Amino acid sequence: MALSVKDVEHVSKLSRLSFGEDEKKEFVEKLNSVVDYIEKLEEVDVEGVKPTYHALDIKNVFREDEVKPSFKRKDILNNAPDSEGGCFRVPKVVK
Repeated sequence: MALSVKDVEHVSKLSRLSFGEDEKKEFVEKLNSVVDYIEKLEEVDVEGVKPTYHALDIKNVFREDEVKPSFKRKDILNNAPDSEGGCFRVPKVVK
């Protein structure tokens, strides 16, 4: 699948970028080399190979969620400069 200048122009229009004619030709060459490489990778026989999601064998290190007692809302709001209806009250920042 070879890309053309028209393809580069289409993508640049979608991304709202503008390029000169020389740049478009350069992108066509570079993108075609990427596409050629991907097509070459598709030729590799991967039958029986497990998918690899990460280069290292990593495991989830998160702890299990546990319900624990929390601070009382009243105690937390005592530290706030202003509160209303059980919530923090902050100055309006948008007009």
